[in-house]
Amino acid sequence: MRSTQLLAAVVAAFVVTQTAIIATTVYLHRGLSHRALAVHPIAALPFRFVVWITTGQRPREWAAVHRKHHASTDTSDDPHSPKVLGFWRVQLGNVGLYKRAAADEVNIRKYARDIPRDRLDALFFDHAVWGLTVGITILVVVLWGLGFGLTAGFLAAGVHAGTYLALAGAINAVGHTFGKQPYPNSGTNLQSVALLTGGEGLHNNHHAAPTSARFALKRWQIDPGWWCVRVLSWFRLVRIRHADVHLKTAA
Repeated sequence: MRSTQLLAAVVAAFVVTQTAIIATTVYLHRGLSHRALAVHPIAALPFRFVVWITTGQRPREWAAVHRKHHASTDTSDDPHSPKVLGFWRVQLGNVGLYKRAAADEVNIRKYARDIPRDRLDALFFDHAVWGLTVGITILVVVLWGLGFGLTAGFLAAGVHAGTYLALAGAINAVGHTFGKQPYPNSGTNLQSVALLTGGEGLHNNHHAAPTSARFALKRWQIDPGWWCVRVLSWFRLVRIRHADVHLKTAA
């Protein structure tokens, strides 16, 4: 493989991963799970499509797993607590922990009863393999069309998958182990992780104010996901639940 092909694959993987992360933090996390913002249907459909082709995750399952995490943070009922399961099991095995919790129908009914399965889910978005196949195909065709060959596209898909899973694991593992804790909860803030995860590394802030669409609670903190929310709000594609921050007193 030529160096130009390798560089193209890495750059493409970075773009796809960051796109998936923004869709995850803005739509799945801040919007669907916590209702910190309402996403206009015109924007919701592209978000759902991006989640489908870049992660294969079902939105209602993601929301249910995350809501259970907040309801039972760092207890035996937490789907992915490093304090209970150990740091490396969550960091390296987060995808398995997520899939186990997502497969629990009782959990889905309890924590995602406000997110019904619709016709688009039945036809498209519930079929993870189809979505990932579409995503990989688009990536391969685009890089091939740009002259980088088929191999670069498949490599980019693999790098994206590994990077996204590693960062998702870090949000849960690192985000409850390393960093600052300005608020009284077990989450931690680590700006370096936040820069790579659309602001999700400001995890202590999020647990302190879960209904806030903004994770950066201090002027010097950087929350890329909030920048995206602000742009969407300018175009009236999202409606922020409340501008002020409502702090909780416990995790």
